[in-house]
Amino acid sequence: MKALALALAASTALVSAASAQEISEFRLGILGGENAQDRIANNECLAEQITAKLGVPVKIFAPADYNGVMQGLLGGTIDAAILGASGYAGVYLQDPEAVEPVLVKTNLDGSYAYYSIGFARKDSGIATLADAKGKVFGFGDPNSTSGYLIPSVEIPASNPDIPAAAMQDGASDYFADVKFTGGHEQTIVAVYNGDIDAGVTWADGQGNWEDGYNSGALRKAVDAGLVDMNEMVQIWQSKPIPEGPFVLRKALPQDVRAEVTSIMDNLYETDADCAYGVAGGDTLGFNPISHDAYESIIAVRRAKIEQGS
Repeated sequence: MKALALALAASTALVSAASAQEISEFRLGILGGENAQDRIANNECLAEQITAKLGVPVKIFAPADYNGVMQGLLGGTIDAAILGASGYAGVYLQDPEAVEPVLVKTNLDGSYAYYSIGFARKDSGIATLADAKGKVFGFGDPNSTSGYLIPSVEIPASNPDIPAAAMQDGASDYFADVKFTGGHEQTIVAVYNGDIDAGVTWADGQGNWEDGYNSGALRKAVDAGLVDMNEMVQIWQSKPIPEGPFVLRKALPQDVRAEVTSIMDNLYETDADCAYGVAGGDTLGFNPISHDAYESIIAVRRAKIEQGS
């Protein structure tokens, strides 16, 4: 029996190696939202694990915006990425067979929800969305869930004085101006430096405000020494949003997908520091997720497309 088990193990290893040879490299995409150097540095540890497992080099792609990663997945030039929920919805609506969501980052309480957070400088006199009327408001990337999609829907829905048209680039229906900064880090820095008056970003909503919560763009900005959260104030919070999925191209060999999924699934256990960087803060790791978790976000994005906004 032992000999048979060893033979089967050897056979499996050979099959895995043969399938891995079907790809000459593995391409990992990293969403925009912070400078490319930091994004790459936070994911090099993951790339090293994938290289060790698959035996092929891993290239990290860090396009300037979310759409660069989305189009890479759709065009087959990127093999895997952690997308925001809206980014996944955008890919799915263009090609339902392009990628498969397999894992999602979990918070310290085991949940996989986060929030869109509205914020301003404490000395700006802006403590609520009403105070932001006539001010310059910043969104991140048009393909960002928390940086645009959800606040563009929820803010006017819960604030009758704020028309939906006020959520559009350059609008003057409520805010003096609306600007797309290009990403979460850019929005945070722009508000902190006084270049815009208020904006939205993402956080898990757990932990302390002064730390930038436990994970998210605010926590990344604090870790990078870009902001002092004591000088900023929260002015709005969305309903819970499902964390975006780690996706793999469906066209990849099945064993490659299984190997990479296993690496991500066990990342917190094998290298907690790596998991921190990849997840953007404190996490319990990554758990299985499926397409069904994102159907509500897909419906919202589809409706926005149909409305032409």
